[in-house]
Amino acid sequence: MSSLITKYTAMEQQLQHLKEEMAKLESDQRLQRELEFKDKLVSLMKEFDKSAADVFALLDPSGAASNKSGSKRQTQRRKRKLKVYKNPNTGEVVETRGGNQKTLKAWKEEFGDETVESWLVRVED
Repeated sequence: MSSLITKYTAMEQQLQHLKEEMAKLESDQRLQRELEFKDKLVSLMKEFDKSAADVFALLDPSGAASNKSGSKRQTQRRKRKLKVYKNPNTGEVVETRGGNQKTLKAWKEEFGDETVESWLVRVED
C-alpha cells in the first residue's frame, strides 16, 4: 500500500511540475505567435480545401519534401554488373552481382582474394 502512495505522490509532483512548465509556455510570446500562425494557416487551408500535403507540394514543387517523407518516387540505383567466377579445382561456377555471395566468400577465405579474382571468367551488364 505504501508503494501506491509513493507512486501517487511522485505522479502528483510531476503533474505540478508540468503545470508550471505549461504556464511558462503559455505566457511566451513566441508560442503565441506560432499558435496564431497555425490557426490562420489551418483556416486558410479549410477555406481553399487544401491538405497539408497540398501545401507542401505547393511550397516545394521539386518534390524534395515528398521524397523525404517516404514517397514512392525514389531514385533508382544503377544495377551492378554480373560477375561470373569459375573455380578451376572443382569446375563450380558462381554468378553474382555483389561480393556477399556465400560460395564466393568461402573461396576467398580458403584461397585468398587475389586468387579468386583471377578466376573471373566474364563480366556482364
